[in-house]
Amino acid sequence: LSEYDEQISVPTLANQLAERNEEEKLVTVYINALQKEKEAPVLQDLQILIDHLKLGFRQMDYALQHKVPFLNAASQIYDGLEILMDEQTATNRRQAAVVRIRKYAGLEPGYQPLTEIFEERVSHQMKTADMIYPSRQHMEVDLSRNASIIEGIALLCKKYNLKGWEEPFEKLKKQVEDYDQWTRDQVLPKARVDFRLPPEEYALRFEQYGIDISPAEIAKMAHAAFTEIQNEMKPLAKEIASQRHLPSDDYRSVMRELKKEQLHGDSIIPVYKRHLEDIENIIRKHHLVSLPDRPAIIRLATAAETAQQPAPHMVPPPFLNNTGQRGVFVLPMNMPPKAGEKTESKYDDFTFEAACWTLIAHEARPGHELQFDKMVEEGVSKARALYAFNSTNVEGWGLYAEYMIRPYIPPEGRLVSLDYLLLRAARAFLDPELQAGTITSAQAFKVLTDDVVQSHAFAQEEVERFTLKAPGQANSYFYGFTKMIALRKDTEKALGSRFNVLHFHDFILSQGLLPPALIRQAVEKEFIPKESKN
Repeated sequence: LSEYDEQISVPTLANQLAERNEEEKLVTVYINALQKEKEAPVLQDLQILIDHLKLGFRQMDYALQHKVPFLNAASQIYDGLEILMDEQTATNRRQAAVVRIRKYAGLEPGYQPLTEIFEERVSHQMKTADMIYPSRQHMEVDLSRNASIIEGIALLCKKYNLKGWEEPFEKLKKQVEDYDQWTRDQVLPKARVDFRLPPEEYALRFEQYGIDISPAEIAKMAHAAFTEIQNEMKPLAKEIASQRHLPSDDYRSVMRELKKEQLHGDSIIPVYKRHLEDIENIIRKHHLVSLPDRPAIIRLATAAETAQQPAPHMVPPPFLNNTGQRGVFVLPMNMPPKAGEKTESKYDDFTFEAACWTLIAHEARPGHELQFDKMVEEGVSKARALYAFNSTNVEGWGLYAEYMIRPYIPPEGRLVSLDYLLLRAARAFLDPELQAGTITSAQAFKVLTDDVVQSHAFAQEEVERFTLKAPGQANSYFYGFTKMIALRKDTEKALGSRFNVLHFHDFILSQGLLPPALIRQAVEKEFIPKESKN
């Protein structure tokens, strides 16, 4: 919200406890409202808010009772400044970033340096016996990148010609450097060597990401799906190998051949835009989902963005105070290897033509771009936009969007789409099995490079994701997809000849980011009865 542009979070323990007290009162208000409310969508919104807050309480209790946190000041500061220096943010709002920098550095009256607050928080937790320390590998990786993050802030300040940022920035930069050194001296020596989370914390992660079955259950489902997907890929690979006169028809070999057709620099965007138009034509021809008249936004990432996030991704629009901003599909650059550079260190997973189809479907249309922008343009409650957001309901739709267009694209595109589905199944057993200690990081890496045919760079990033960055999150794609497929099959069975796929998809998108259980409830209580009468 623009009225808070000059404000920052002050994450002291006292403030956190005060916030908790206010939220507990809100839960009581919401529970009382449940007893009186008659409108189904409002009842759903109340349940979303109650569930969100109660999960937050349990996460906070666990952290305060068991954990010494790794509080990364550089990342926190960057996150607080990034929205003000986004390309779609109004120019007159950007100067507020300097005020935030001054407050982060403790240079404004009443403000303590953020790094001091973090040091106090970490020191407080370290005084308690039998605490769980953060992963050494996680800390080392993040600390090694903080200098680049801070430099990225300076580059943004220069890019947008902010006034008076240099002096407070230098003060803040020195504070972050000192804090990082304190972290290396005081916390890192006590960090745990094992990346695995305690089972209780891993279960909380599952709940945070919207997964309501056990790690063992999702791993079993994913193993079975992995084999089924491989079997589906085999005849398709054989067809492509025959058409192209390839030396091997094994799907792994065919995938490697397709990856050789790399796009570079200025050639990337035109190819993606052409296939976006192809997909839109498919959607209209087969009446899959309603499309807006406006075009989707696709742009190429900067070199810095590519280094930070080398995978295609959707930057969602702001759900509050939106003044016309839209979601943006961002594509990483792919530079040809320099002389003497090992090609295995390069990503080749996103910038070959056969990959365009499924990436567009997932990130743009009919995936996240449609999902997010429809929420802004058609309007959904704040509960659905802000507090129902989890990886299962968001990524489940993205993966379902790939499934939606897969039958209509060329064989090469279908093979790559299935390979991406194979990746999501692999994630859903590799992540739990790494956390359980039944496989090693090297074994997970081998599955990703050999069977899923990922580049060494992408496979390494995936293993870091399972072990360090976001344990539990990668399972959500596969789980959300299975929920969407099951819901569609049950809806088709209930409606029979009255089932209309366009109506079904439009209804799902109209609900905002509802968790699977509430989406099913809405379909069964509202959509199916309405469609039965048509």
